[in-house]
Amino acid sequence: MNRVVTEMQQKGAGLPPAGRPPTVRAMTSFSILDLAPIIEGGDARRALHNARDLARHAERWGYKRFWLAEHHSMRGIASAATSVAIAFVAGGTETIRVGAGGIMLPNHAPLIIAEQFGTLEALFPGRIDLGLGRAPGTDQAAAYAMRRNLASDTDRFPQDVVELMRYFEPAQPGQRVIAVPGEDSDIPVWILGSSLFGAQLAAILGLPFAFASHFAPQQMMEALEEYRTRFQPSARLAKPYVMMGYNIFAAATEDEARLLSTSIMQAFVNLRRGTPGKLQPPVKDYDRTLAPMERGILDMLTTCAAVGTVDQVREQAAAFVARTGADELMVTGQIFDHEKRLRSFELAAEALGNIPAHSDATSG
Repeated sequence: MNRVVTEMQQKGAGLPPAGRPPTVRAMTSFSILDLAPIIEGGDARRALHNARDLARHAERWGYKRFWLAEHHSMRGIASAATSVAIAFVAGGTETIRVGAGGIMLPNHAPLIIAEQFGTLEALFPGRIDLGLGRAPGTDQAAAYAMRRNLASDTDRFPQDVVELMRYFEPAQPGQRVIAVPGEDSDIPVWILGSSLFGAQLAAILGLPFAFASHFAPQQMMEALEEYRTRFQPSARLAKPYVMMGYNIFAAATEDEARLLSTSIMQAFVNLRRGTPGKLQPPVKDYDRTLAPMERGILDMLTTCAAVGTVDQVREQAAAFVARTGADELMVTGQIFDHEKRLRSFELAAEALGNIPAHSDATSG
C-alpha cells in the first residue's frame, strides 16, 4: 500500500471500505489551465499580459476558473512566480476564479504559501483557488537553486498539506505561529496529481482532485477509481469531485486546428529531448518528421485531447466526459498566435457549453 495511506492512517485518517461504486455526477463546468507561454520572438511581459487578456475573455465565455502553474528555469513559461502572476490576472478580471494549478509545495514552507494565498484572498475575496502538487516543477539543478540542498522529502507532502490547511483555520488559544493574512480564510484547496499517490491523498483528506490527464494519462482511470472508492467526506467536501486536464485545439476547420496543435507537439518533444525552449510557430505535418518513439509520445497525449471544429470538439470532449465521469474539465491549449489562441478557447467554450450534463448515477 502506498506510503501516503500508511502515514495518514497513523494520523487517524483511516480508509472507507473498499469496493464502493464510483459516482458519476453532472459535468457542467469548464476552466482553463495556462502556463503563460513565452513564444519564440516574445518575452515574459508579453506572455503575462496575454494570460490576463485570455482570462478576461474566458470570464465572458463562461469559464469557471483560470489557473496558472509553477514551473522554474524554463524559457517557455512565464508563471514561475505563480502567486504574483495570479495577482496580476485576478486584478484584471472581475468574477472568474483565479488560482494555482498548482503550487509545488515541496519547494516552499507551508506558512509562506498560506500567507501568499491569504493575501490573495484578502485582495480578491471569494475568487482564489489553491491547487497543490508534489513535483518540483523543474530539474534537479533548479531544485537545488531553490532549496539550497536536495534534502527536501516529497514523502512529507501529506503532512505539509495538512499543516498548510491548518493555517487557514481560526487560530487556537496559545497558537504561536499564525498566517497573517491567511488565518480563518475560506480558500479551496485541491490536490493535483498524475498517479495513485495524489488520488489516495485527496481521498483521505476529503479534498477535490485534479488529474493531469492532459500530459500524463497513463494511470488516469485507475487513479479515478482509487479516489472515488476511498473518498472520505470532510468539512471541505461532502462527495468526490474530479477535475480532468484536457487539451483542446479548435478552429474553423480540422486542418487549421491540427496545425495549431503542432506548437505543443514541438514543446513536448523538445522537453523529452532535454532541449525545452520557447513555444515555436506551428509546422505543417510536424509529426511526420519524428522518430517512431517520439510519435508514440504524441499518440499517448491525444487520448486526452480534442482537435477540430466546434462539432468535432464537442463530440470528442463529450466522449471523454462520459468515459471519466469528470465533474469539470480543465482545458489547456498552448497556441503560438494569441488571437488564434483566443479563438480556440472561444470555440471550446461553445462546444463544452453544449455537452449534456450527466445526471447523478452510480456505476459498478
